[in-house]
Amino acid sequence: MADGYDVAVVGASIAGCTAATLLARSGARVALLESHADPSAFKRVCTHYIQPSAGPTIERLGALDAIRAAGARNTGGNLWTRYGWISFSHEHLPSPARDWPGINIRREKLDPLLRAMAGATEGVELLLGHTVTELVRDGERVGGVRVRDRSGEEREIRAKLVVGADGRDSQVAAMAGIETKVKPHNRFGYWAYYRDTPLATGNDAQLWFLDPDMAYAFPTDDGLVCLTVMPVRERLDEFKPDPEAAMARMFETLADAPRIDPAKRVGKVLGKLQVPNQVRTPAKPGLALVGDAALAADPLWGVGCGWAFQSAEWLADAVAPALSGGGAPADVDAALDSYRRTHRKKLAAHEQFTSAYSTGRRFNPMEKLLYRAAARDEWLAGRMSLMGSRWITPQELLTPALLARVIRVNLSRRRPLVGLRRAPSVATAA
Repeated sequence: MADGYDVAVVGASIAGCTAATLLARSGARVALLESHADPSAFKRVCTHYIQPSAGPTIERLGALDAIRAAGARNTGGNLWTRYGWISFSHEHLPSPARDWPGINIRREKLDPLLRAMAGATEGVELLLGHTVTELVRDGERVGGVRVRDRSGEEREIRAKLVVGADGRDSQVAAMAGIETKVKPHNRFGYWAYYRDTPLATGNDAQLWFLDPDMAYAFPTDDGLVCLTVMPVRERLDEFKPDPEAAMARMFETLADAPRIDPAKRVGKVLGKLQVPNQVRTPAKPGLALVGDAALAADPLWGVGCGWAFQSAEWLADAVAPALSGGGAPADVDAALDSYRRTHRKKLAAHEQFTSAYSTGRRFNPMEKLLYRAAARDEWLAGRMSLMGSRWITPQELLTPALLARVIRVNLSRRRPLVGLRRAPSVATAA
């Protein structure tokens, strides 16, 4: 016998829990399926930064206070290039960036929190330890899933909509025959958490664009700091024998950077050697993909967590009226087409930008001019922050007015560097 729901969400992490919670609040009956049986399971390969543009979604979800109570740290950003520091401390930025700082909280706290919230939502049935084995079809349309629990028992779950929220290696997408467009990524990453490792910028993150290598420091919950390097693949042989020692050597060369002390490390040094950009069509009849299942972009920019929240919200907003109105397949599929268009409008340009830089190329002439000018002009830094935190697209950044200002600042000889905004409690280095 098949169990009937309005929605079957596959994957109970950020995107899946957000979609399940919002859809259930709109009146849908939701099966939230998670292959892990442990409710405290979490994604380990993630540096956990949440873009500021996801803040309104988190507040709407009702998770903001709980996330803060769990120790999340609000954070601005400071970006170093050879042209100088560009500070994105949120209180100095234009709205909405000024109103919504970035958030840093480890996934081992965030994932269980969101899962518990979703499971406690009226209309959500959280089914842990359930693995999807195949999709159920009504002709060409997806009409549900078959699942197997930890005891080996199988059942069929019928649904008006199936949501794949199962990450960059989405099995739901593979079962549906959705093509994965893979774009090259020519960097690798290593990272670890350290205690008693204060940043010169306090709660604000630091990012070093070494053109083409990359490093960053994210302060997070429990007083920890996540230190990360993302060099180009040609340097992999330098790092593989002893990743932490190679990370320490790299941080020693960085301007205003913390120093890596292995004695202060909490947990293991984690690494990811292959992180290709993966793009999929986010909807087809009866099926939607959210989060990394739809778009897994270069982790260098820290966009994955934020886009997981936001894409789930876009889906819920698109399909909720159709589901509450009776959920006729044609109405649901029309809503899915609207979601697909929204997803493309919001993220396609950002994806193209991130994919282009993930090849490991050096700055192009426009980027050089922009970074040099923004290090000397707070208005330009503010505009860059809106794009970097995904409030606006790259096309909306590069307006004629902005380009004219970039040229004027670069031609001026009287523009001093703004410099790094240090935390008040941190003395300036000699």
